[in-house]
Amino acid sequence: MNADIVSKPVIAGVDGSEFSSAALRYAGMLAARLDARLEVITCIGMPDYLVVAHLESGEHPLTARLEDTAARLVEDALGRAFSDARPANIDVTVKFGPPGKVLVEESRRAQLLVVGRHGEGGFLGTSMGSVSKACAAHSVCPVVLVGQEADNV
Repeated sequence: MNADIVSKPVIAGVDGSEFSSAALRYAGMLAARLDARLEVITCIGMPDYLVVAHLESGEHPLTARLEDTAARLVEDALGRAFSDARPANIDVTVKFGPPGKVLVEESRRAQLLVVGRHGEGGFLGTSMGSVSKACAAHSVCPVVLVGQEADNV
């Protein structure tokens, strides 16, 4: 296998939902099989970020609180996904910006992007949410969309 590909991480986009826990489990399995580092990325979306951006310049306590809350949601998702068997080769990052845009940008340096497939589902409903659609349509690397049914595999 190409050494350049092997050095690239598997990136999992996480929002703290059950969908993201299923995606984390699947991303962890894929990263282990590919002998790759697992990077977990969560995003603080634009409405939250816009509020903080209009506050005085410099580090603001609200920014830190948003980051702490996002990190806590990721930790909760990691706990649901892996219990006591968390992968050793894992990094967690909190980024500011629209999740779809951030994950597509991050896909430039990944060998694989894994996200939960939100959406209403069903015959007439949508099977993907806006972030998973953006990732599937615009990511540079291959994308794996994981639904909650992945837990039954």
